[in-house]
Formats: sequence, structure tokens, C-alpha cells
Amino acid sequence: MLVRLTTRNQVTIPKSIIKPFKGLEHFDTEEKDGCIILRPIKLSKSTEVRDKLEAMGISESDVQDAVEWERM
Repeated sequence: MLVRLTTRNQVTIPKSIIKPFKGLEHFDTEEKDGCIILRPIKLSKSTEVRDKLEAMGISESDVQDAVEWERM
């Protein structure tokens, strides 16, 4: 299916493609071998986000430091 990229770098995913993902609002994106890959993710619990941050090696103190730095 043909999809058009807008001037604001947005695309509309056709209903027939997005239908199986009803209720999801977030997708992880990646560019691989000239293709854009969308993977549906469900952010229903704060623990999932914390687990992902932990896997990336980002601690709560890192987040707090970043917030304080931004507020300066």
C-alpha cells in the first residue's frame, strides 16, 4: 500500500494494516537495510518502563540528574 510522508514527517497507516493493533498508541521504530520497522509496544505499567531503563543501564539517580540539569 502506498503511504505519503507529510511535510511534518508524518504518515497515516492504512486501517487494514493497523486494525490488528487496536488500542495501541506506541510503536518502537527502527531503520534497517533501507526499511522502516514499526514494532507495537504496550506501555501499561510504569514497571515496564523502569525495566527497560534498567536494561539500558539508566538508574533513577541518572534520571533525577538529567531533570535537575534541564531545569538549570
